[in-house]
Amino acid sequence: MRTGLYPGTFDPVTLGHTDIIRRASKLVDRLVIGIAVNRDKGPLFSLDERVALIEGECVGIAAETGMAIEVRSFDNLLVNFAGEVGAGVIIRGLRAVADFEYEFQMVGMNRALDDNIEMAFLMAGARHQAIAAKLVKEIARMGGDVSKFVSPAVEQALKKRFGRT
Repeated sequence: MRTGLYPGTFDPVTLGHTDIIRRASKLVDRLVIGIAVNRDKGPLFSLDERVALIEGECVGIAAETGMAIEVRSFDNLLVNFAGEVGAGVIIRGLRAVADFEYEFQMVGMNRALDDNIEMAFLMAGARHQAIAAKLVKEIARMGGDVSKFVSPAVEQALKKRFGRT
C-alpha cells in the first residue's frame, strides 16, 4: 500500500488545498493530511478547528474518490511524522516560482534527514494558483468576499472568527 502525506498548516483550508488533496488521492492508496502545529505562524484557527475544517472538506473528496483520507496533527519534524504514518512520499502543492524555491530548500534538508522518503510536487490548478491562506485571512479580516477561495463551511468559519456572521 502506497501512503502519501500532504502536510501543511491549513489555516484555513482553501480550494487550492482541496484541489491538491483531490489530485493526490489519485496517486496513492492511502492519503494522510498532516496538520502542522507550527506555533511560529500564529494560526488564526486552533489546531482542533483546523482539523475539524479539513475533515469536513475531506468527506466529499473521500466520497468522490473512494479513498479513506486520514487527518492527523503533528508537532515534530516532517520526515519523522512521515515515518510514523508510513508515508513513502510527501506531497506538496506549488503555486508559483517562489513556492518552488522554498520547497527546493526543504527537499534538500528532508533528504539529508531521511533519503528514503520521496517528494512529489503538484502544481495548483490554474483557477487556484493565486490562492494563499494568508491572503484569504486578510480578505476575510477586512470583510471581503472569500467565496471564490474557500468552501462555504470555511467561509462561515472565517466570518464567525471575524464577527461577521
